[in-house]
Amino acid sequence: SPEERPQFPGASAEFAERLEFIQPQVLAGIPVYRVMDRQGQVIRDSEDPQLPKEQVLKLYKTMTLLNTMDRILYESQRVLLYRGYPLELFMAQCYGNARDPGKGRQMPVHYGCPERHFVTISSPLATQIPQAVGAAYAIKRADASRAVVCYFGEGAASEGDAHAGFNFAATLECPIVFFCRNNGYAISTPTSEQYRGDGIAARGPGYGLLSIRVDGNDVFAVYNATREARRRAVAENQPFLIEAMTY
Repeated sequence: SPEERPQFPGASAEFAERLEFIQPQVLAGIPVYRVMDRQGQVIRDSEDPQLPKEQVLKLYKTMTLLNTMDRILYESQRVLLYRGYPLELFMAQCYGNARDPGKGRQMPVHYGCPERHFVTISSPLATQIPQAVGAAYAIKRADASRAVVCYFGEGAASEGDAHAGFNFAATLECPIVFFCRNNGYAISTPTSEQYRGDGIAARGPGYGLLSIRVDGNDVFAVYNATREARRRAVAENQPFLIEAMTY
């Protein structure tokens, strides 16, 4: 009956009369959303984003170019390249020469571009997470009908700043999309030495984040998840967490 339900303000739960600790294995793993099978065929027509041929070609060419850049530079910034940042400026930043927009004041691969709404990268892991939440909160207060996307890896999710940022975003209902690239390694540390839970997406509900896990090698799955998360973040002033599984 309603009278028998717990009235504690900090959680939503039922009473239990047996002493029992919840085992991590009891909870089923979060599924990996995909659009294409391993042969590149769309599985369900309803999930096909129906992108124009020109956009699909742009995605393909950008990914191919990034593969080449990653052999020369360290972790080229995918979003910045897709938004049209010139190759010459990527190289100028790494060399810190006269054409570098930062005039050599940053470390290599610490790109930034205000014109393309790309905040400059910093070296310490996860510091961008609470900073991004602060920006999202400012957008909410300004009623700007925009959202922030914050990119990080599963290694950064082990930092304390990730906890602070997730909780901050949920309690203040900020329009932000947390995008975690989980490639199995934090530089050289495997996930088996980083956490014991079900990845990063499983942490989202505990903070109050709407969460999803996607196949990070499926460009249509990533596109669909990011587009919908961004749309709802703007419309509902809610934080979202996307975990893209890749290697």
